[in-house]
Amino acid sequence: MRSRKVVFAGGGTAGHIQPALSVARLWKQAHPADQIVFLGTSSGLETKLVPQAGFSLELITRVRVPRSPSPVLLKVPGSLRRSMSESKNILKDADLLIGFGGYVCAPAYLAARSLKVPIVIHEANAEPGWANRLGARFTDALAVGSPVTHGPFSQALITGLPLRDDIAELLTTHRNADADTWNAIRAKAKADLGIHSGNKVLLVFGGSQGSQAINSVIESSRKLIKGKPITIVHSVGAANTLPASDENYHPIPYIEDMATAYLASDLVIARSGAITCSEVNALGKYALFIPLPIGNGEQSVNADHLVRKGRARVLEQSSFTASWLLDNMDSMLAASDQFSDLPDFSDLEAAAKIVALAEHQLSGRER
Repeated sequence: MRSRKVVFAGGGTAGHIQPALSVARLWKQAHPADQIVFLGTSSGLETKLVPQAGFSLELITRVRVPRSPSPVLLKVPGSLRRSMSESKNILKDADLLIGFGGYVCAPAYLAARSLKVPIVIHEANAEPGWANRLGARFTDALAVGSPVTHGPFSQALITGLPLRDDIAELLTTHRNADADTWNAIRAKAKADLGIHSGNKVLLVFGGSQGSQAINSVIESSRKLIKGKPITIVHSVGAANTLPASDENYHPIPYIEDMATAYLASDLVIARSGAITCSEVNALGKYALFIPLPIGNGEQSVNADHLVRKGRARVLEQSSFTASWLLDNMDSMLAASDQFSDLPDFSDLEAAAKIVALAEHQLSGRER
C-alpha cells in the first residue's frame, strides 16, 4: 500500500492539541508508512508540543475573529483568504484531514472541502465550537467526547476524549489495581512532590496559559490558610510571574507531569475545559471548576456530568474570592473524601475509536 498523507488540525491550546497528538501517535503505530503533518499558527502551543512529539508542523496565518464588533472584523476576509490558500497548499496532496477544533480548523475545513479531501472531526466540548460547526457541514464523519444535545453533533459517534500519554499509561498499567493499591500510588505521588503525607493537596491551574484571575485569588488565599495542613500545588502559567514558594505553597510555571500532580491532589481547582474534565473523571478526583467567562459557553456545560455525579462544583469567576474559598474549603475536601477515588477507564479507548472512524472514512475514498 502506498504511503498516505494525513493532516491533523487543532491548535492554540492544549485542549485541542493533546487529543490530536494521542490520535496521531496511534495512527502512526497502525500505519507507520504514512506521513503525518500538523497544521498550526505561530502563536499557539502547537509550536512547542507538536515538535516535541516528533511530528511535522506547518504554519498558516491565524484568522483573528473578535468576539464583539470591532475594526478588526474588516481584516477577517483577507486573513481567511490567505489562511485558506496556505491550507490548500498543504492539503493539496493529502488523503485525509482530521480536525479537533480551534482557530486553525476553519480555513483547513474550507480548503479540504474545495480539494475534496475527506474530513473527520472530533469535538471535545459539550457545546461545539464554531469552527467544528462549520466543518460539520462538509462531513458526516463526526465524533464527540460526550453526548451533544442538538445540531449535527447530536448524531456523532461518542468516542470519549483521548487522554494525554502519561495518564493513559498510568491507567493502563494499573487497570486491575484495587483500592489499597491506588491509595499507595497516591501516597507515593505526594512523596515524589515533597508533600507531607498528612496534608491535603490543592492542585490549582488555569489552563495551559494560566489564569490571572485564579492566580490572584490563590495568592490572597495563601495568608488565610497558613497554618492549616494544606499544601497548594499551583501552575501559574509560563508567561506569568512566579510567586515565592514556601513549605505549603509550591508554584510552578507549567506542570509537565500531570499524572503525578493529579494523583497527589485531594481537590482540583481549574477551568472546566473538556480535557480537564476528562482527566478529573478518569483519575477519580473532586474539582471546583471556574469556567472561562468568554467563548461560546462550552466551559459552563463541560462539567455538568461531574456535577450530577457529585464529583464537582461549578462557580462563576466573579464569585470566586479568597473568602469564598476559605468558607467552602472544608466542605469540598469532605466531599472529596466521600469518594472511593477509583479511576474511570472509559476514555482509554477514545483514540482507537477515532482512528477507526478515520480509517473508515479513508477507505471510502480508496475504494
